[in-house]
Amino acid sequence: MELFKIEKPNFSLIDTLGVLKKYEKDVFYYGDAVFKVSEPVYFYWDKIKYKQSPKELNSIEFWYLVKHIRTANLKKTPIQAANGEFFKWLRLSYTDELLHKFDIAVGGEIFSRYQNIITPYGKQRLLTKSIIEEAIASSQLEGAVTTTPTAKKMILENRAPKDKSEQMIINNYKTMQLLRDEYKSKLLDHETLFELHRSITNKIIDSKNQGRYRKDEDNISLNDRIKYIYHIPPNELFLKKEMERLLSYANDENSVGFIHPVIKAIQLHFWVGYLHPFYDGNGRLARTIFYWYLLKKGYWAIQYLPISLVIKQARQAYGMSYIYSEQDSYDMTYFYDFHMRKIIEALNNFYFYIDRKTKENRTLENKLEKDFALNERQKELLRYFLVKGDDTYITPSSYIELYKVSRMTASSDLKYLEKEDLIASKKIGKYVRYSGTKKLKEYYD
Repeated sequence: MELFKIEKPNFSLIDTLGVLKKYEKDVFYYGDAVFKVSEPVYFYWDKIKYKQSPKELNSIEFWYLVKHIRTANLKKTPIQAANGEFFKWLRLSYTDELLHKFDIAVGGEIFSRYQNIITPYGKQRLLTKSIIEEAIASSQLEGAVTTTPTAKKMILENRAPKDKSEQMIINNYKTMQLLRDEYKSKLLDHETLFELHRSITNKIIDSKNQGRYRKDEDNISLNDRIKYIYHIPPNELFLKKEMERLLSYANDENSVGFIHPVIKAIQLHFWVGYLHPFYDGNGRLARTIFYWYLLKKGYWAIQYLPISLVIKQARQAYGMSYIYSEQDSYDMTYFYDFHMRKIIEALNNFYFYIDRKTKENRTLENKLEKDFALNERQKELLRYFLVKGDDTYITPSSYIELYKVSRMTASSDLKYLEKEDLIASKKIGKYVRYSGTKKLKEYYD
């Protein structure tokens, strides 16, 4: 296999001094052209060469000008490459606006517009749904082939995983819960990192390869197993040295000035991905550390945003954001720009989902409340049956998992709904499944 390399134009073919003189004569015109290929998407040469170049410049001359202006404004990050260079990033003009939007929403006000609509049990169901989706998508990004519906049923019904893909998803789900319940208050030291790695790779890789940093003899690389190698991680001596710096940075030790938590979480995500510190599970761990840091900094609502779900929909762009960042003069802006836009996309998807569900639910609730004494969990369940359709069912175990209630409470809720003929039970082997009835559907019509 050969190392994949991004295309780079030959600047020796152009008059670079002449390009800069043209720029100096009309700074605003050429500056605006550069801005348009840097925001709202931070493009590399392979895209820019197909765009209309500004007057008096061909595509290579324009790319040279883009590189010149970007380089002049790049700032060093703490992330060091194997050759001693430091990765850099450009604070794009949209940064403050998007961070402000994120702070307001994910810093605690994510449900502000729904205060009289979303109940505590509704929030719990949303949280469970989001963590499940993050666990599944993060695993699918790393090769898990289990379908999303199958994986959701496995988690909600507390079924044991049947293969490596399902085990990977279960591990991710349990790890996300550990972050929320335990690890968000911990410092990130070597042993804590090893514990997270063991949780992510439990029953997937040999125990001798869990909870330890990779070695040169492991011969780890990121490749397509056919033709290209996309990344060769640094050697183990460099890795051990850099892990000390990474952990110190993650724990906010020796930081120079304030760095917004989102920016820092993205940097940690990239840093773990670049160092690739473990034998396996590095991608899942990198995204886990992203969540850990934001939870640690008080952004509790980040749990409601399954970032991996939107990343999975742009899997190739995700991979290329790493490659551009490493191969284009260590400009990490490609990764930052991709990740920041995906965070906001996940936030917008959350609001869209809630708005749509709210409209769907109002009419149904008005009808049901007239005839039945339902608690909020039961209302949530009935809405779930109606929206998902005829093949949808729930078990007592999945009800407990969704709403975090006791088995006695789950049994009481389900028995009342069955008594009122809104749901019906059916025994399949040792499991009892509940589904919506014809009477329930009549309330939706």
